[in-house]
Amino acid sequence: MPKSASSAVDKALDLVEAVSRSARPLRLSEIADEVGLHRPTAYRILADLVRRGWVLRSGDHYLPGAAALRLSRTAAANSLVTLARPVLEALATRTGMMVNLQVLEHDRSRVLDAVRPARLEMISLLTDRTLPVHRFAGPLALVAALPPDARAPYLRPAAEAGHPMQGPDGLLDDLATAERTGFAVERGRNEALVASVGRAVLAGPGRPLCALTVVGPDAEFDEPSLTALRTALLDATADVAELLGVDPGTAARTGERTDEGENA
Repeated sequence: MPKSASSAVDKALDLVEAVSRSARPLRLSEIADEVGLHRPTAYRILADLVRRGWVLRSGDHYLPGAAALRLSRTAAANSLVTLARPVLEALATRTGMMVNLQVLEHDRSRVLDAVRPARLEMISLLTDRTLPVHRFAGPLALVAALPPDARAPYLRPAAEAGHPMQGPDGLLDDLATAERTGFAVERGRNEALVASVGRAVLAGPGRPLCALTVVGPDAEFDEPSLTALRTALLDATADVAELLGVDPGTAARTGERTDEGENA
């Protein structure tokens, strides 16, 4: 058992690190044993960490909170996959489509988890793949939620691939549409006859935590169907925001209206 930390800061950081590096949610007793603290002391500090957003309490288990997710890919994967999986499954059932969960990395997004109905086995799963912004709805939704001055690393792979940046089919226009509506739509840019729509979960303005993306046959993305998919995504991203302990209203402050026929 590690020696108990000598200062309040050390104890708090030990607890955050123990929760963040775990591959599964931990109980209070497990966390206290891991860092060498008495359970009442660990409980008291964890309560403060929950209040500040560094740790998330779900029942009798603790996971990385929104603040930790913004700093650690490992924490994001452990916490998001655990908490968001039921939301992904419910969204896939509601829409009949494949659903995935993504987070931003240094110049792309990464797919952390996916749920694919049996009828869509012909569509690539892409779990643990990194995706460029100009070919997929997930990274497009995430980058559109960033401040414009933070987007450059994500635009670079598109420019290097020769993807148009300006004009009606350009990436900058796609980003503007996704920023305005809160939804990113792509059709056939990665796989022919496959379309997707994505939406980011926000911890605040300019602070995307993750994105949910619905993927399916392009023929099933006509405007009435796309409207229903956007509604389902709006509900699902609000559910994930609430599970992560951030204001669900933050996820609904963009995208409350969409323009007919807009495709990102």
